[in-house]
Amino acid sequence: MINSNGVHVSEDQAVLTVDNRGYAYGDAIFETVRINQGTLLFWEDHYFRMMASMRMLRMQIPMNFTQEFLEQEIQSLIEVNKLKDQVVRAKIIVHRVSGGLYTPDSREVGYTITVKSLEKTPFYTISEAPYEVTLFKDYYIANDLLSTLKSNSKLPNILGGIFAQENGFDNCILLNTNKMVLEATNGNLFLVKDNKIKTPPLSDGCLQGVLRTQLLRILEKFPEYEVEESSVSPFELQKADELFFTNVIVGIQPITKFKKKEYKNQVSKRLLGILNAQIRLGN
Repeated sequence: MINSNGVHVSEDQAVLTVDNRGYAYGDAIFETVRINQGTLLFWEDHYFRMMASMRMLRMQIPMNFTQEFLEQEIQSLIEVNKLKDQVVRAKIIVHRVSGGLYTPDSREVGYTITVKSLEKTPFYTISEAPYEVTLFKDYYIANDLLSTLKSNSKLPNILGGIFAQENGFDNCILLNTNKMVLEATNGNLFLVKDNKIKTPPLSDGCLQGVLRTQLLRILEKFPEYEVEESSVSPFELQKADELFFTNVIVGIQPITKFKKKEYKNQVSKRLLGILNAQIRLGN
């Protein structure tokens, strides 16, 4: 079952018309939320990012789109799908209603929510398997605020994923139009060199990731690390001691190899432990 504008319908009966603006123009945003046995992780950050994205795209936010309302919509869908005791991935898509060409006839929105079991443990784990990445240079991402949104317009990420798949890599690192390192196809990138942890700034066009936000908050409490949000050149990747990327579904994914350089994962393991402790205490 899925939620279509507040109504539970079976997945095979859900209807998306060809003039849906999310489909026709990419006029939509989405949020992907991890739910651990009924608890929505980092829900407040997801909610406020979604509201900020809707405002930036000049969507008319419905009066009932409160944090509590949308959480209840997710919880009721989990309940009807009998996934209450599992680790679940929920995806909320908000699209502008049909009408118009590039310029919409209306600012009003519709939404869908889907849920899927992840078959994972309630806490994040780190895989020790090799994870090799390469740079994706076929297309670049604009370094502007629109690039920071989780919109339905993610062609560089899609093509980067296909490039990695076709060439035997686990992932690709995307670059912006200034040829600076931005992010992985599915998460924010962090570099570790000695006691410095560095991540590209939002002004370079990277996704405003929810787990990125969580880690930056955590790192504020550990003065032994020097944290820097600044542009990263491709050359810096090979000088780093560690590379990892983050998203709310996987948590922290260490990168073990880029070109001929191999990386450690001590800092990523420590941060993951702190993140899991925060989850245990409630986020």
